[in-house]
Amino acid sequence: MTWFEIAAIVLAGFGAGMINTIVGSGTLITFPVLLFFGYSPVVANVSNSLGLVFGSLTGAWGYRREIRPIAGMLKRLIPMTVLGSIIGALLLLVLPPEAFATIVPVLIALALLLVVLGPRLNRWAAKQEAEALTPGRWIALMAGVLFAGMYGGYFGAAQGVLMIGLMSVLLPLGIQQINGLKNVLVMIANLVAVIVFLIVSPELVNWWVALCIGVGAFLGGFAGARVGRILPPNVLRGIIVVIGLIAIVNLLV
Repeated sequence: MTWFEIAAIVLAGFGAGMINTIVGSGTLITFPVLLFFGYSPVVANVSNSLGLVFGSLTGAWGYRREIRPIAGMLKRLIPMTVLGSIIGALLLLVLPPEAFATIVPVLIALALLLVVLGPRLNRWAAKQEAEALTPGRWIALMAGVLFAGMYGGYFGAAQGVLMIGLMSVLLPLGIQQINGLKNVLVMIANLVAVIVFLIVSPELVNWWVALCIGVGAFLGGFAGARVGRILPPNVLRGIIVVIGLIAIVNLLV
């Protein structure tokens, strides 16, 4: 790795860690950068998942005050995230690399759609009358968290956006508490997927790439939790959409 490559990947990790803490979809920053430097899509995805665990950790720590009052709910959601992430990670390892290269442009397009529609979904949810978490809503929430965990274990771009949209509709909580839940669940999904990768196919991890992303994401998570809230969300979303489109073109070409 050249110094330019190291600096670019660390900087991408910082941006991903910050964006993941604020809104999610940081993978759309790091993944295209790794593709640009010639890493295969599967190796880039696995190494990226390992590196971003550190950003999710600091992001979750930054939201600890919001999480503390709803720790009981979080504990009930964690098993679904773990199960979903295991399924998604195993699918990534079982399916051939060609399938991943074919599916990922579709997943990135879905992630970009979620990034664009996320604010509208949140505004719609805010207009709904706050209700107790009924059994029906709880079942829908558990199923949604399971699916989001599968998505995160397989690829993970905009997993956080997906979770925020889901919980905004189903939970009578404020956006900051929902964001805190999202940060913890995304961290767990990434960590579980990495454990599966290390047990089943450790050769897919590029440790230097994971280290560079991890250093950047660790610092970016702190930045996102402390000062990232003052950044204009529309600017962040615009950057994410542009980078995601570049990634799709890169994969297709």
